[in-house]
Amino acid sequence: MKNKTIITAATTGSWPTKEKNPNVPLSPEEIAADVYQCWQAGAAIAHLHMRDDQGKKTLDPAKFRETRHLLETNHPDCDIILNMTTSGMSAADPSKGAVLNESRMEHLIELRPEMGTFDCGTLNWQNRSVFRNSPQFLEGLGRKMQEIGVKPEVEAFDPGMIGNAAYYVKKGVLKEPVHFQFCMGCPGGIPASVKNLLFMKETMERLVPGSTWSAFGVGKGAMEILYAAVALGGNVRVGMEDNVLYLKGQPADSNRQFVERAARVIREYGNEPATPDEAREILGLSPAER
Repeated sequence: MKNKTIITAATTGSWPTKEKNPNVPLSPEEIAADVYQCWQAGAAIAHLHMRDDQGKKTLDPAKFRETRHLLETNHPDCDIILNMTTSGMSAADPSKGAVLNESRMEHLIELRPEMGTFDCGTLNWQNRSVFRNSPQFLEGLGRKMQEIGVKPEVEAFDPGMIGNAAYYVKKGVLKEPVHFQFCMGCPGGIPASVKNLLFMKETMERLVPGSTWSAFGVGKGAMEILYAAVALGGNVRVGMEDNVLYLKGQPADSNRQFVERAARVIREYGNEPATPDEAREILGLSPAER
C-alpha cells in the first residue's frame, strides 16, 4: 500500500451555511447523495456531521441513521468508510457536562460506524468559544470506542494533542496503531504551513511511532497542506467542512469537485487514491468492524 493515498471527504461540518455556499449539503438526503458522488470520485472515507431541520449542528442519532439508510438504500454499491463526528456540542454549563458527554457517543453506540472522531484536547475555537474535550470525556470515549469496535480518528489541532494521544495509548484508552488527522489553520490551533505539518509529523513519529496520518488546511492553507501531505507520505482530507471556496473568490460547486482535485494531485505525484478496502487495510480495520 506504499503508493496509496486515502482521501477523506468532509462534506458538511458544523459551521458552513447555505448563505456561505448554497451547495453545502445539510439534510440527510443532500449529505447521502454528496457522499456517494465523493466515493465515485475517489474518496475512501466520509467524515459525517449532521444538521437539524433549522440547519444547526446536531448529534441526533436519527439524522445519522437516516443518512446512512439513504446511502445504503439508494447506493448499495457504495462501500465507503463512514467516520462519524463526536464534536459539534460543548457544555456551556459545566454542571451539564456529563449529560452532553454522554450524548456525544449515542450515535456511535447505536450505529457502530467503522470510525469516529476523537478530538484529543480542548482549545479556544475560532476565538469565539471553547471546544471542550475534558480528560474525563476523552477517557470514556476512548474506552467506549474500543468496546463497540469503532476506530478513533484522533484529531490533533496542535502538537500538544499528539502528546495527549501518546498518554492515552500508554493508559490503554487508545489502541495502536493510532490514526491521526492533523487539523491545521483553524483559529485557535496550529497555523497551516509545510513547516508546521512536518513538525506535527515528526512529533507523532517520536511520541506514537507506527501511526498513520492525514492532514488538511482550512482556508488559504488548503492547497499547501494538500500538496505537502501527499509529498510527505500522508493522507488527505478535503471538503466544504474546511473550505467553501474552491479557489479564491470561487465557491465550490460540490464536494466532489474537491475530491476530484485531490485525486488529480495524488496521481500527478505518482500515487493512486486508495479504495475503501485498501484504506481498511492501511488503517487496520478488520472485517468484523466493517
